Amino acid sequence: MSTATPPRPGPDPASPSATIPAAPAAVDPALPGTRRTFPAVDWRIRFAVLALIWGFSFLLIKVGTHGFAPFQVTFGRLFFGTAVLAVAMAVKRDRLPRGLRTWGHLAVAAFFLNALPFSLFAYSELTIPSTLAGICNATSPLWGMALSLVALSEDRPTRRRVAGLGLGFLGVLTVLGAWQGFSGLDVTGTAMALLASLSYPIGWIYVRRTLAGDSSSHLSLTGAQLFLATLQLALVTPLFTTMPTSFPAGPLLAVLVLGALGTGLAILLQYGVVAEVGPTTGQMVTYFIPVIATAAGVTLLGEQLSWNTPVGALIVLAGAALTQSRPRKRPAPRP
Repeated sequence: MSTATPPRPGPDPASPSATIPAAPAAVDPALPGTRRTFPAVDWRIRFAVLALIWGFSFLLIKVGTHGFAPFQVTFGRLFFGTAVLAVAMAVKRDRLPRGLRTWGHLAVAAFFLNALPFSLFAYSELTIPSTLAGICNATSPLWGMALSLVALSEDRPTRRRVAGLGLGFLGVLTVLGAWQGFSGLDVTGTAMALLASLSYPIGWIYVRRTLAGDSSSHLSLTGAQLFLATLQLALVTPLFTTMPTSFPAGPLLAVLVLGALGTGLAILLQYGVVAEVGPTTGQMVTYFIPVIATAAGVTLLGEQLSWNTPVGALIVLAGAALTQSRPRKRPAPRP
């Protein structure tokens, strides 16, 4: 689930959290104005924690929808995530970005990278298992590859990347059981999860075209983006839901953890990992998310798993890896 808004399209991870300049599929680890400070904790440990947090996010969404409407789950997630980043900005004495143009672009990024995909995933999990939602999230790099061929002229297609794209969508058909006529599959919920995964690369491409050269720090841009996404949900939620009559402990705790850890803390971890080891290694977290999401859904929620789901997921991940691969540069010949 992606929480960061990278300047270049890639996996999202999922992800469940997407925000500004460094996503699991992200790229440039440091925009101008960003200071690199590496925590004492080894990056491998932080990488594993990040994969666990994002992998469990789909389970937390499912639990949250047991007590609250999907828009309410998304609003709570964004609210608590923004609170964590606000504290981080206060500690680092980081300022919000300036300029109406920047805030306008951030509002668009907040919609495509936070408000829309988070809401779609929450609605999708009303009717599909969290395991399927997690696997649909892994298709983000495939969508990103397909869109970049059209929208980004500098991303030249290669045989390997085109083969990865075809392999990935073959994996999607395997997950969905296309040979069975998609029997037993909730089409609406699955379509929402796939649209959520598509929303991430749309946002990434937009950010790459509009904010890649901004002088504000990653933390500043992301904090502002999450704040704007929270405002968007604050306006939309009352139109489609009513105030909850009760606040059950389990769903409320799930939403709090989803926001504070799955969105706020995950973004901070992601920045540190990408800045320390680079985006190529950092984006590998994308390939662990569906595995953890599937394990969590099966073991903790008792969700059923047929053979085609894990097999298709492996094919999707293999295709996604191919789309992100780059050919090795040949060493220059000696004179």
